[in-house]
Amino acid sequence: MTEKRFNTILYGLVPGVVIPILTLLVFWMVRSDSGLVKFLVDFQRLGMLSKVVSLTAIPNLLLFFLFIWTNRTFSARGVVFATLLLAFVMLILKFV
Repeated sequence: MTEKRFNTILYGLVPGVVIPILTLLVFWMVRSDSGLVKFLVDFQRLGMLSKVVSLTAIPNLLLFFLFIWTNRTFSARGVVFATLLLAFVMLILKFV
């Protein structure tokens, strides 16, 4: 059995954290003319920031399945861990 390249938890964790951040930045560039902080504060004021953050986790699903389909299970675990971290952040935002 050969060892797959890029099959570590770290190789799943890093893109699993970076991709939702990039998704949020793309959403901000498409949706708003204001600064990023004002954009986030406005959504927090409306009580929708946790919903926006949870939507940024959707690309992690594609990344997770990509790792599963290529038999990189440790990288897939990293993506799951990153998604759980994002869920924890979303929970904090929901109740603050």
